[in-house]
Amino acid sequence: MKPTRVWDLLALFLIAGVASWILVRVLYGQLPPIPIYAGASLYPIAGIELIAALMIRARINDHRIGDGPRQLHPITAARAVALAKASALVGAASAGVWLGFLLWVFPQRSNLRAAVSDSPGAIVGLVAGVLLVAAALWLEHCCKTPDDPPDEPAH
Repeated sequence: MKPTRVWDLLALFLIAGVASWILVRVLYGQLPPIPIYAGASLYPIAGIELIAALMIRARINDHRIGDGPRQLHPITAARAVALAKASALVGAASAGVWLGFLLWVFPQRSNLRAAVSDSPGAIVGLVAGVLLVAAALWLEHCCKTPDDPPDEPAH
């Protein structure tokens, strides 16, 4: 499986940001208020992926891969990679949506009281999306197989 390409994540981030900016520009008056915790649901997922990455990395570095107890089953590593790839896409899209929202809301802060109260929730969401992308890319990186040591020449 190929590693997640950063350019793909950036493209998704930008597309989501532009689409969100257009929608917010047109529909802002019809949107409900954005609470501070609106985008916070991604923080626990990023934390879980960070912990999983550390555990997987430790087991791979200790060569504890296999079917036994306290070993990392190869299927588990493959599932972690799939989770990381999906999470990176979700995080990039989410961060793009929140950035598009902020790009419209921030200039309106002097004119609209609602824009002032919506900004913190959007910032929390933007940071959560970025952290999820970072945790997902780290998890994917930690699931790589270690390089084989060079063959020793025969004496």
